[in-house]
Amino acid sequence: MTDSTAGPPDPRALLELAVSAAREAAALVARGRDTAARHVTTKSSPVDVVTAVDAASEELLVRHLLAARPDDGVLGEEGAARDGTSGVRWIVDPIDGTVNFLYDLPAYAVSIAAEVEGVVTAGAVLNVATGELFTATAGGGAELASPGRPVRRLTAGRPESLDRTLVATGFGYRVEQRRAQGAVVARLLPQVRDIRRFGSAALDLCAVAAGRVDAYYELDLNPWDHAAGALVAAEAGAVVTGLSDGPVGAPMVIAVAPSVAGPFLDLVAELHR
Repeated sequence: MTDSTAGPPDPRALLELAVSAAREAAALVARGRDTAARHVTTKSSPVDVVTAVDAASEELLVRHLLAARPDDGVLGEEGAARDGTSGVRWIVDPIDGTVNFLYDLPAYAVSIAAEVEGVVTAGAVLNVATGELFTATAGGGAELASPGRPVRRLTAGRPESLDRTLVATGFGYRVEQRRAQGAVVARLLPQVRDIRRFGSAALDLCAVAAGRVDAYYELDLNPWDHAAGALVAAEAGAVVTGLSDGPVGAPMVIAVAPSVAGPFLDLVAELHR
């Protein structure tokens, strides 16, 4: 058992624990994929789904993390909420991309971030379907471990201009949100290379880190959606911010390659006035 009161925790040790928990939860999620549709409920709207596997994964994550660090706090998408005394809080998403999971689209992830005194210092995002593991520590850079391939350091892309920028985004679950967000995309599309919509905020942010897309923005995310992925993107050199230089997640998360950060941030702000 780790002593969680012995001074500031090493981000690398926190990351090691996050990866261990993520791998165990991913195995559970993978086992539950074939029966995922049997136990489905909804949350904020009829299309905002949650499965029994989401709940089981979160329960496993909390148990794994607190077994190692019993004085820590936890915040999870499916209701886990625990105040700790150590200054460390784990922010967990047991399945980011539940609709993809339900439909067997290969983009759903276990996402775990370790927050120390309110600042995220370690993060792991594990794509259950592909086995790709994105990790980062504050000041330590970001990496991608893919099955059968060497671990590689992540660096955000460098598009030459806004019209060569590939942009990812996501949409809310309520009809009125989608209507407004669709109108913004219609105005954005002629000004960029193209739009991608993968269905997992955590993996979208990691895609920016890996140079698979050049920018990502989304409104109304929760901490568990972006905590780990935003650290991965930032440590890969992306500019990670909120709308109009506001805090990340209030009300928007933006990650963009530094070469086009200025014009992209200006455009997103203009479109959301």
